[in-house]
Amino acid sequence: MTAHGHVASRLTWPTRRAEIMDMVQQLLKGPFTLEAYRRLAELGVLREDDRLELIGGQVVEMSPIGGPHAGCVRRLMDLFVRKCLDLAMVDVQNPVVLSEHDAPQPDLALLTRRADGYPDHPRAADTLLVVEVADTSLAYDRDIKMPLYARAGIPEAWLVDLPADRLAMYRDPVGGAYASVRLVSRGETLSPLHFPHVTLPVDEILGLPSGG
Repeated sequence: MTAHGHVASRLTWPTRRAEIMDMVQQLLKGPFTLEAYRRLAELGVLREDDRLELIGGQVVEMSPIGGPHAGCVRRLMDLFVRKCLDLAMVDVQNPVVLSEHDAPQPDLALLTRRADGYPDHPRAADTLLVVEVADTSLAYDRDIKMPLYARAGIPEAWLVDLPADRLAMYRDPVGGAYASVRLVSRGETLSPLHFPHVTLPVDEILGLPSGG
């Protein structure tokens, strides 16, 4: 409403964009290929700062990043940069292309070092470890994304379960699933599969306990 009680004649950009997105979803149900997904971004239908990922050919909106989630990602980034900087490239919340119809955005990925810094998105073969941080998205990360990483052959995936105050390590992808799952709690340490000499305290990943 305007100051005079009349409905404004021009809609705000977010409102107009929401209507456009509704139209696109109705007209283009998918599945989308990676190329079609990129084309939507080029056309301005999807924006660079949208929290979206391509899963099974569908454009999936990711949960908003809350404070605990963001804090955990910062701690992970700090730990891996300090301990693995000369061993691997640390990538944060960027796409990893797994197939023609899958380009998830893990919260953190360790990538094989390359002099060119990956001018295009890395592939599964470039990925040594992915880490997902779950605050409100545990079921989605555990039941959708972990099997997706396993099917792509990524050797290791970690799932930080913030509500449960623990972490799950997934290893040994076999037949579209990880054969080994280990739960790790406070007071313990863990090491990436490819860098067993690198030790990360679980407490430094989870941060201060609630109320601490």
